[in-house]
Amino acid sequence: MVQQTPDELDEDVVVEQDIAELHLLTVDAAQAGGRIDAVIAAAIPDLSRAQAQRLIEEGRVTLNDAVAAKAARVREGDTIAVEVPAPSELALLPEDIPLVILHEDPDLIVIDKPAGLVVHPAAGHATGTLVNALLFHCRDLAGIGGVLRPGIVHRLDKDTSGVMVATKTDRAHGVLAAAFAAKSRGESGGISREYLAITSPAPPGRSGTIRTLYGRHPVHRKKFSSKVASGKPAVTHWEVVEPLHDAALVKFRLETGRTHQIRVHASDQGWPLVGDPVYGHKPRDERLAEVARALGRQALHAATLSFEHPVTRKQMSFEAPLPADFQAALAALR
Repeated sequence: MVQQTPDELDEDVVVEQDIAELHLLTVDAAQAGGRIDAVIAAAIPDLSRAQAQRLIEEGRVTLNDAVAAKAARVREGDTIAVEVPAPSELALLPEDIPLVILHEDPDLIVIDKPAGLVVHPAAGHATGTLVNALLFHCRDLAGIGGVLRPGIVHRLDKDTSGVMVATKTDRAHGVLAAAFAAKSRGESGGISREYLAITSPAPPGRSGTIRTLYGRHPVHRKKFSSKVASGKPAVTHWEVVEPLHDAALVKFRLETGRTHQIRVHASDQGWPLVGDPVYGHKPRDERLAEVARALGRQALHAATLSFEHPVTRKQMSFEAPLPADFQAALAALR
């Protein structure tokens, strides 16, 4: 594939004001017979295949000077012109919210998210979110899907603390989002996540694996359940780290990544997370009740996250220490 830079274009080519880049491609023998969106994504590293398809749908791609069809196949010698628009501004305000940054490079950022911080703006949380904080901190956003915003490839509940990664470029976003999606389905996506939680009572035994179907609760539709007749598979591995007063510090490793999976699996097994306002049970004694009140959230912390860097392919691993409120809960139950 031969690609011309904007400096090599004919002088009479007019570039519209909303076009950040104009790429001219010539199909070689190796690319011949391929779909145009795949050929574009392979030739322009900063574009994902989904982004290439979006540009085709918007009429920003021509094949031999004619507007390209989404499913078009290319032949050797074909010329492709790709207009990449300048990223638009996101209708969200950057906010100077302190962040604990574990790693940052031009493609991604890894943070230790505190409990209480909502990840993404939504109804009732238009400001004060992790996205607002990242918009302020990340001055080198290249744009995700044509919008200047950080790419959220996975989430933690508002009241769950710990390691999170967000992307800065379309290229990194496409690769990591696919890896997390594969992990959620239980496939090999190169993602490893471990959590620490306090359950009450302690699980039976030292370790085990929970394998269930998973879906919406049949009665309470805003909740999830592992006690369903049909649903997606969910697998959680657990190991008791430390016995506590009518409780235990438990390490969980996710094989799949369903919404609220650890909270639901633990609760449905009869040993819910201390302080869980949705899936928790009434504390068994006043000592546990006091710990739950002081904590004010579910006792769940995303302790480690490992993944392959979406661009360099280097294996990366990050760990977030237990926050003060979690450590206080442990101390009270020892």
